[in-house]
Amino acid sequence: MSSRSIEIDAESAPQKGTGAAIQDGQDAQNGAEPIIAANGVHKTYAGAGEPVHALRGVTLSVARGEMVTIMGPSGCGKTTLLNCLSGLETIEQGEIFVEGRSIHDMPDNERTDHRARRMGFVFQFYNLLPVLSAVENVELPLLLAGLGQREARERSMDALEQVGLRDWSGHRPAQLSGGQRQRVTIARALVNDPAIVWGDEPTGDLDSTNANQIMELLEELNERNQQTFVIVTHDENIGRRANRTIHMRDGLIEGETIHRQLGS
Repeated sequence: MSSRSIEIDAESAPQKGTGAAIQDGQDAQNGAEPIIAANGVHKTYAGAGEPVHALRGVTLSVARGEMVTIMGPSGCGKTTLLNCLSGLETIEQGEIFVEGRSIHDMPDNERTDHRARRMGFVFQFYNLLPVLSAVENVELPLLLAGLGQREARERSMDALEQVGLRDWSGHRPAQLSGGQRQRVTIARALVNDPAIVWGDEPTGDLDSTNANQIMELLEELNERNQQTFVIVTHDENIGRRANRTIHMRDGLIEGETIHRQLGS
């Protein structure tokens, strides 16, 4: 299906209640159940001079099982939005619902536990511990969550198999290529079978060949596991591989492009 763009008057978008954001997501993806709904979200950082208004009333919805990319110029608020949606950062105003729950109304420990159980994260820089092997890096969050060593190892090996690295499980990060290290990071993000995988420039440190392979892998995992992927990227080639691209500028959503309907 060919892409189509939708311009949004971000300044006049509804700022209260879940209805507007949920309806947006349903209209965009054939009525699929929304897993993320944000309404009138504001985020401000204190600076040396004037405060920096990173998000200025963002309202959006993401359907369950959808792959969404967020694009825009540097400093537009892409990463801040991802961090706020996932509960990594707090917000000053607005609402964010994840799987029907207000994530910023949760106590800190409950929000942390929710992220550990229901979310996975893939960053531009791999954040792998150099002294641990691939499988040890993947199983670390499971062990920290209290899972037994045997089950953690089995699940970690299964995750590495999903990303094509089972035979490299004993190698340390320095013994792996950049693309392989990012695959280990993806396996770590998937090992707890999350409902949502957040990616902040997951291909930003890779050459075009490896970036393409990583996106093919993410598309395959999205389709196979029906997990929701929300990915921040500067790369238009990466952006158009999602179901939908959200375009940001100056802390606002200025429009979206639908590349393919969910399930097509």
